[in-house]
Amino acid sequence: MVFDDVPTLGVEEEFLLADFQTRAAVAAAPVVIKGAQEILDDQVAAELFPSMIETRTRPVATLKDLRQELRWLRSGVATAAGEAGCRAVASGTVIIPPSGRLEVTDQERYRLMAAEFGPLVTGDQSAGVLGCHIHIGVADRDEAVELGNHLRPWLPTLQALAANSPFHNGEDTGYASWRSMRWAQWPGTGPAPLFTDAAAYDALVDALVSSGMLIDRRMVYWHARPSEHCPTLEIRVVDVNGDLDTVLLLAGLARALAAVLLAEARSGEPAPDIPDPLLRAAHWRAARDGLRGSGVDPATGRPAPASELVGQLIRRAAPALHAADDLDVVQGIWERLRTAGCGADRQRAVFRQRDDLRDVVDLLTLTPGKG
Repeated sequence: MVFDDVPTLGVEEEFLLADFQTRAAVAAAPVVIKGAQEILDDQVAAELFPSMIETRTRPVATLKDLRQELRWLRSGVATAAGEAGCRAVASGTVIIPPSGRLEVTDQERYRLMAAEFGPLVTGDQSAGVLGCHIHIGVADRDEAVELGNHLRPWLPTLQALAANSPFHNGEDTGYASWRSMRWAQWPGTGPAPLFTDAAAYDALVDALVSSGMLIDRRMVYWHARPSEHCPTLEIRVVDVNGDLDTVLLLAGLARALAAVLLAEARSGEPAPDIPDPLLRAAHWRAARDGLRGSGVDPATGRPAPASELVGQLIRRAAPALHAADDLDVVQGIWERLRTAGCGADRQRAVFRQRDDLRDVVDLLTLTPGKG
């Protein structure tokens, strides 16, 4: 298989804001964003709750460039948070809850979401769940839909690699990615259906908006979706991670796998027609176990060690990893994670030392100058 090029990449990361002393979630986003925008301009923005902020890289062509972008964004956010008396934390869930309920960010769209969906937004002492969204450059929306079709069986493995939210509101949930379970309660989540083309995708999304289940097209929260504002496929299934190498691993694997699958699609290879219930089982297993237990091999429906599924993914993506000169980087990061575990494993290991969730928040706190 020959690759003339590999797709461009972009990453969005959502970070929690926590009080510097107590480590509890805090509604500091307006102040932090104002300070961060002096450094990062429009690459930082508000999110659903004022305890959250979002950063967005520019499109990049290499993992080296992606690392530089992410380090710069994380450092800028960390600096602005410190000046506001708080921490920017890379956790998929709220580790230590706020002292009281936080209202949604004062924007019309977020107020409408709270009014329409009630406790899905405002319940459970909610201060938000936080993800990392990987954008893969495509030629057009039809190619984005085709890529989404082919990616479906592989997304649970990326989810397991990224699991970084075992604690929520002061308790160990028993899951490696509680963010995945909490997010699954929203309408419009889960594996994307198979679509024949972009027109079929748009027709279904328009019908869902007309039904009232979605307030707008941006509320399509399927695990992968064509972007509404740029020529990319957006992968939305992974937790935000404190470990920058983990983000590079996820992005590098997603980009290389996309290149391989697009080449196969262009040659007429059909997308695997995996039943939705089996995909949902695979995603549940990934959320439950992360890298330490079993996943579900969507091709067979049988359990398989999560580490073996990651190995399958790397082998599948290897031709494009080699073409992008990313194979050694990806394999090196994976060897470390195979031993150390995913973010959820590292969080629990730190917590066991003193049974103090503040130590977990400290582990995930972004640092100025380092990201």
